Amino acid sequence: MKNIKTTLLTAFVFVLMLTSGSAKAQLTDGVFRAAGTPENPKVEATWNHYYNYKGISELTERIAKAHPKLAKRTSIGKSYEGRDIWMLTVSNFENGNPDRKPAIYIDGNIHSNEIQGTEMSLYTAWYLTESFGDVEFITELLNDKTFYIVPTINPDAREHFMTKANTASSPRSGLKPIDNDGDGLIDEDPMDDLNGDGHITMMRRKSDRGTFREDPTYPNRMIRVPRDEYGDYEMLGYEGLDNDGDGRINEDREGYYDPNRDWGWNWQPDYIQGGAHKYPFSLPETRAVKDFVMTRPNIAAAQSYHNSGGMLLRGPGVAEDIRTYNRQDVQVYDMLGRMGERLIPGYRYLVVYDDLYDVFGGELDWFYGVRGVFTFSNELWTSYQMFQTNDRKPTDSYEFDKYLLFGDATVKWEPYDHPQYGKIEIGGFKKNFGRAHPGFLLEQDAHRNMAFTIYHAYHTPKLEIDEITEKNLGGGLKEVTAVVTNTRLMPTHASIDVNNKIMPPNIISIEGATVEAGMIVNNRDLNQTTEQKNRPDRIEVNNIPGMSSVTVRWIISKGNNYTIKVDSQKGGVVTRKK
Repeated sequence: MKNIKTTLLTAFVFVLMLTSGSAKAQLTDGVFRAAGTPENPKVEATWNHYYNYKGISELTERIAKAHPKLAKRTSIGKSYEGRDIWMLTVSNFENGNPDRKPAIYIDGNIHSNEIQGTEMSLYTAWYLTESFGDVEFITELLNDKTFYIVPTINPDAREHFMTKANTASSPRSGLKPIDNDGDGLIDEDPMDDLNGDGHITMMRRKSDRGTFREDPTYPNRMIRVPRDEYGDYEMLGYEGLDNDGDGRINEDREGYYDPNRDWGWNWQPDYIQGGAHKYPFSLPETRAVKDFVMTRPNIAAAQSYHNSGGMLLRGPGVAEDIRTYNRQDVQVYDMLGRMGERLIPGYRYLVVYDDLYDVFGGELDWFYGVRGVFTFSNELWTSYQMFQTNDRKPTDSYEFDKYLLFGDATVKWEPYDHPQYGKIEIGGFKKNFGRAHPGFLLEQDAHRNMAFTIYHAYHTPKLEIDEITEKNLGGGLKEVTAVVTNTRLMPTHASIDVNNKIMPPNIISIEGATVEAGMIVNNRDLNQTTEQKNRPDRIEVNNIPGMSSVTVRWIISKGNNYTIKVDSQKGGVVTRKK
């Protein structure tokens, strides 16, 4: 009997193993791999919806745990309400110190309603870690580079946008309500969700002398009638109440403190730049980013995700800074930006102050002006993506909702008994449409924007010592010449960096030899050099331009087995033995 029980138990365990194995096989073997997609991800994630703070925390933790040699999760600080501002450092940790590799910093969701930057950032971390080892390009990229990825730098406001009633454009920062109309009263709940659906839509009221009527094809769309005609409705604005009794609806909005006007470059107070807070970095979230970036001189590129409009933006934010972005650096920006237009159809490469509006105290200009970092801001989502055409019509959003979202983006007009306006109707677009991607388009845009960011990161400096030559000078002296090449677009020091001495110079040194003289070779053919008399073994080079080389030379009296070393803050550390 005992043997029978043992046999049955063994068989049962075997069946369980087979069942478990077949279930796994269905997941891994029951699919045909699509090009450009991780085949068997360790971290299962979906990219057709938006993650709240809990989801962000869980996903970043899962990525770090599944890929401990590629990803590390840390908190760079706390938000206004005490939430951790999570960051994923992504690199091949077994191939050098990630903080000494050329790096790109990425963040998203600086504004509360501009949510999809978080998904673009998370997708980038997920894709890089899941593709390492399978895709040669990604493997080499993470061997060489580091990605510092902060999915949301405004977690409080993101949670506010998602969990409270808002429009597609509110709130901006998610702090506290302020007295916007100057009546001395503060409406503590300025955006009233009258029908309780989680969205702030529009109010209309029937009127024999109205100025609007319904579009017969798209009933949610209100059309303004000609001046010599009367419509059926008058529009009353966003749904809401006069909570503070001053005779106005929704006037005391959430505090308009704009985190993208809080940076310490060309900062201006609120009466000049609306949205500025008390002083530069007065908001804890931007201060946390600043503190982190200041300790990472290896950051050569940066990317901040916003919405919307389909734009790849660079500075300057104001005309006063036009000379700050000099010609050499603009050429790098232009080459990167033009490729971005090709990678992301419908997006345009633009300059903030020239093509949009003035921004004082913006993140773009701080990264470039204070740290010498080539920085872009992607304004995610554009109406081009609805029908993939620039031939736009006023009805596009309604047609898109009707035929591709099947009415899910709108609230149909429904009656409501308003305490001030009487019998009204409430309806219109939901808060998750208009600025945010519909789910089925989110992953595509995440991948394309990630591809641009990867292209941006790829072109951070990559240094190689591609030539070492010797010449016997007689008398026990030898001439050693080394050529250091930067094989990427970005220089080791942006022009603003060189002009303002933001970062220390590159150091090209020779170790294991007795150095009598050291020099930079200005013209090798004509033997024109500039000698460095102090510490000749460590030659200081202000910049190694993109797609270019520098040549250095030493006169040594001893040493046959020496090592040439290049130490660059933004270009990393490279060595080569003779």
